[in-house]
Amino acid sequence: MKNITFKIYNNVASLPENWDNVAASNHFLQKPYLKVLENTAPVNMECFFIGIFDSLKLIGVSIAQYINVDHLESFGKRDNCLKTTIRNFIFKNFCSHVLFLGNNMITGENSFVFEKKVPAEIISKILIDCTESLISYFKSKKIKIHIVTYKDFYRAFTKELKEYDFHSMYEFNTQPNMIFKLDKEWQNANDYISALTKKYRDQYKRAHKKIDGVTTTELSLEEIILHEKRIYELYHYVAVNAPFNTFFLSKEHFSFFKKQCGERFKIFGYFKNEELIGFHTILLNEDTLETYFLGYDETHQKEHMLYLNMLYNMTEFGIENHFKKIYFGRTALEIKSSIGAHPIEMSGFIYHTNPLINYLMPKIFSRLEPEVNWQQRHPFK
Repeated sequence: MKNITFKIYNNVASLPENWDNVAASNHFLQKPYLKVLENTAPVNMECFFIGIFDSLKLIGVSIAQYINVDHLESFGKRDNCLKTTIRNFIFKNFCSHVLFLGNNMITGENSFVFEKKVPAEIISKILIDCTESLISYFKSKKIKIHIVTYKDFYRAFTKELKEYDFHSMYEFNTQPNMIFKLDKEWQNANDYISALTKKYRDQYKRAHKKIDGVTTTELSLEEIILHEKRIYELYHYVAVNAPFNTFFLSKEHFSFFKKQCGERFKIFGYFKNEELIGFHTILLNEDTLETYFLGYDETHQKEHMLYLNMLYNMTEFGIENHFKKIYFGRTALEIKSSIGAHPIEMSGFIYHTNPLINYLMPKIFSRLEPEVNWQQRHPFK
């Protein structure tokens, strides 16, 4: 470790020139996307970019985010119950300043990337040292970090981290990442439909019949700007009615994303009588198709089964463009499994900087994470 150092940056312009070469395997850690975070991060979020060096050579890149929960308009309104009230009270009073080592806006292993394999022992030490540096930075600004969270890791790597600096930290499991590994033999939508059992072929046909009268089209940058107010309205409706939120996107997020990432970021609009009634977004990340935020008008969602049709459309896009897998993220687990996605468990680590509260973290965390009961579906023959 004697030659391993790190540097924390708060703007993309100051990143090393070869940053994107090191981050080549993950577009969520490359400069175009980081500029999106820098310029259109949620109002309660501050982003940091971490360069990891061996002597003077950049060998790895990472990301951290600070969230001020006090500035949040809502944690989510869907689950109006005692547990939600308790959760909101805990957050407001004991967890309002949260530091994430990783990206809280997306699901998956997007915390860091190295140009070559680095032992877990070194990664563990780097993450802890970066955390301490950021806590000191906020302390100098008279901000006390309450909660530190490391996310998301697949189980094999979690096990490795626990052998080192993470051994005494509370490991948590949230809803799984729904991942659809596409059959390499599928070339088009018909191949996918043929692989479904009759029950789920009927579901597919029923959903597509419901979408009659709705036109789906990919939006250009100019069209995104034209419809930006409506896009945000649709996004915000879905976000505020989710069971839990720690941020809300800025109103110009989608157009800025398109400007920065071009063809790697796509937004599809759903129009009825020339009115935008829904949209979904996807990110092209090497051989993986990543679903991003979406939005819809609730009335039209029920009438046209918009959400299910969005899932089918994303699946067909992935097949026709020869992606190996689709990351559907968390939430709506059952309906995502009905189109073919499988739950992949991911873990994180969390601690409170107050030792007493940290001791109670296992009990507290169960009151923060909404409980989800669902049945996995098996749609293929």
